[in-house]
Amino acid sequence: QLNMAKKKEEFLKEFKEGPLQFKPTYKFDLYSEVYDTSEKKRKPAWTDRILWKVKNHSEVTSKEGEFPEEEQLISVTLNNYVSHMSYGISDHKPVTGTFRLEMKPLVSDPLVMLNPEGEWSAEHDVLIRYSTVPDFPSSAWDWIGLFQETFRHVNDYVTYAWVEDDEFSSNRNSKQVYISASEVPKMGGKFLLCYYSNNLQSVVGISEPFQV
Repeated sequence: QLNMAKKKEEFLKEFKEGPLQFKPTYKFDLYSEVYDTSEKKRKPAWTDRILWKVKNHSEVTSKEGEFPEEEQLISVTLNNYVSHMSYGISDHKPVTGTFRLEMKPLVSDPLVMLNPEGEWSAEHDVLIRYSTVPDFPSSAWDWIGLFQETFRHVNDYVTYAWVEDDEFSSNRNSKQVYISASEVPKMGGKFLLCYYSNNLQSVVGISEPFQV
């Protein structure tokens, strides 16, 4: 029924779905893997589905060559698409999908270059040196965050420094800001620095990973 609707409805044609390699997810007797044994004896159906689309014209799926290389801004790949038969509190079985997203940077070179200065540990204050491209639209609300190497979101920072309030020194080519020893994570590990631009509402510079 869904496949028929996708052929007729324009808005559905843009959506994609992975292969149905699991059993129909409806209708089950509660707390079981037995299909409907009531008087209605409804036919099993793949009622629970996951469809997706990318909201721009440069969408690229895992199929190679669908768009020119220079337009490949977002790549979407479905890693798995499965049902979970162990759940029994409903006459439906839940379905999950795991996706891999790859996003091409809008600029090839960073707007801000970041470097941790010296050895980083929780025993002393630490310094960050950074420089920006000419005409970079800096703001007093810009900040530099310390992140674990495996961070997933800009809000995952361990600590941060304001680029103006925590400024330590400045010259024509670069600036330094400090982070107090009490803010440096004692557990250590691999970290990196990210510069967040308030005007651009985005991370515009990321350092190489380093040891704390």
